[in-house]
Amino acid sequence: MPIQRIDLTGRASDYPEALSTYSDTTPKWRVLLYPHRSLPATGFVWVIILLSAGLALPLLGVFGTNVLWGVLPFMMLTVAGTWYFIMRSYQDGQIVEELSLWNDQLTLVRVEPKGARKDWQANPYWVQVAERDEPVKHYLTLKGGPREVELGAFLSADERLELKTMLEREILQLA
Repeated sequence: MPIQRIDLTGRASDYPEALSTYSDTTPKWRVLLYPHRSLPATGFVWVIILLSAGLALPLLGVFGTNVLWGVLPFMMLTVAGTWYFIMRSYQDGQIVEELSLWNDQLTLVRVEPKGARKDWQANPYWVQVAERDEPVKHYLTLKGGPREVELGAFLSADERLELKTMLEREILQLA
C-alpha cells in the first residue's frame, strides 16, 4: 500500500529515515506516501524475456533471407523501447512524500526522483485540506502559510480520499 503510517506510539525514538524534523521532538503522527509499483524487478526481467522470445518466434520463418534484416531492427527497437519506458517508470516511482504532524507544526517533505527536495510547513490550526475533482478525482491540496501545495498526486483516488480522512482526523485531535 502506498500509504505507510509510521508507528510512533513508543515515542522512544524517531525512525532513522525521517525526512523532516522539528524542535527535536517526535511528531504526533507521520505518514510516508509513495507511488504503487505493480511490476517488481523479477517481473521486469520476465517481461523482457517473453517479449524478446515472442518477437523472435516469427523471425524463424525468415531466417537466412534478406527480409530478416528489414524486420530485425524494428523488433530490436520494440524491445529497447519497452526496456526504456519501464525503467523510466521505475525512476518516476522514486518520489516520496512525508507528512509529519506536531502540536504546532505540520510539515510536508517531497523528494523528487532526481533527489530534489521540496519542503512545506504550516501551523496545523490554520491548515485546510482541500479536495476537488480537477485535474483528477479527489485531488488534494494543503492550504496554510504562504502557499498551497498538492498532496499525494500519484496516489489513486481512493487512497487520496483515505489520506484526507486520516489527516483531518489527526488535525482535529490536536484541537
